Amino acid sequence: MTSQPDLTNQPHVAIVGATGAVGREMLVCLEERNFPLSKLTLLASARSAGQKLPFRGEEITVEELTTESFAGINIALFSAGGGISEKFGPVAAAAGCVVIDNSSAFRMDSEVPLVVPEINPEAAKNHPRNIIANPNCSTTITLMGLAPLHRAFGLKGIIASTYQAVSGSGAQGITELEDQINALATGGTIEKNVYPHQIAHNVIPHVDVFRDSGYTKEEQKMLHEGRKILNLPDLKVTCTCVRVPVMRSHSISLTAIFEKGPTVAEAQAVFKNAPGIRLVDDPSEALYPVPLDTTGKDDCLIGRIRKDQVLPNALALWVVGDQVKKGAALNAVQIAEIL
Repeated sequence: MTSQPDLTNQPHVAIVGATGAVGREMLVCLEERNFPLSKLTLLASARSAGQKLPFRGEEITVEELTTESFAGINIALFSAGGGISEKFGPVAAAAGCVVIDNSSAFRMDSEVPLVVPEINPEAAKNHPRNIIANPNCSTTITLMGLAPLHRAFGLKGIIASTYQAVSGSGAQGITELEDQINALATGGTIEKNVYPHQIAHNVIPHVDVFRDSGYTKEEQKMLHEGRKILNLPDLKVTCTCVRVPVMRSHSISLTAIFEKGPTVAEAQAVFKNAPGIRLVDDPSEALYPVPLDTTGKDDCLIGRIRKDQVLPNALALWVVGDQVKKGAALNAVQIAEIL
């Protein structure tokens, strides 16, 4: 058992991977939400050390991440990739720091809670390894749309298709899309380094590596993580993940099967009171969620709610959320707020 930190006073917080896109967004979320902290330490690789990042009117110098970095730190927000989390997460935890990890390294560990604060906040309070995991971004956005319905009507199965922005691949995904768009406009050469096919003016039904089942690792995350977060070991999920030429924010088309079939009006009523959700559902006025309306925003948007025409007790719906913010940085900061 690792020693448990005392979080009764304002904690000393660290961001691991502070110079990356999600790390910078974590910094923004801490400031936007006026998170109570006594000190903030920014950690990154040796090549990023020395950079200065703004926070609350000051500039904080990024320090090199080492095994000695966590002395005196109470909460560490990790966003530097699975390899870094596997190496340094247990080191931080052993030093008495609670690690909130954005990678996939610990998500399916039975002693590590997998938390979306609007859905299972109580899970964050039991973390025997001093590690709490953030779900995959598309899983988080999907479950933000489904958890309120599950509580009301009992979720049994999900059929999902995701439309995932290139920023989900990091800065290099954005650069590749921009470069290809410019090449198409100027008659230049299309270069493919991040994706196996041209992403500009295209969609690619391939996110992460393929398994023997024919599903990708990304597609299976929704099954396994969804079961753990909702505490539904028998939840059935089939998913197709698609990369689309959108800069930021993921969209998910869902068919959700319930124990008792809600009407559209009943589902809409549930969402009107759901935290972290905003209902945008008036197709007659062309009102429905689109990625640009969620970029940089906290809430996930829900719309296009309708009765499924094939399956009984099922609804079709459309959910969109900023995968960098709610899908990663904001979710981690909200977990820290629970602590």
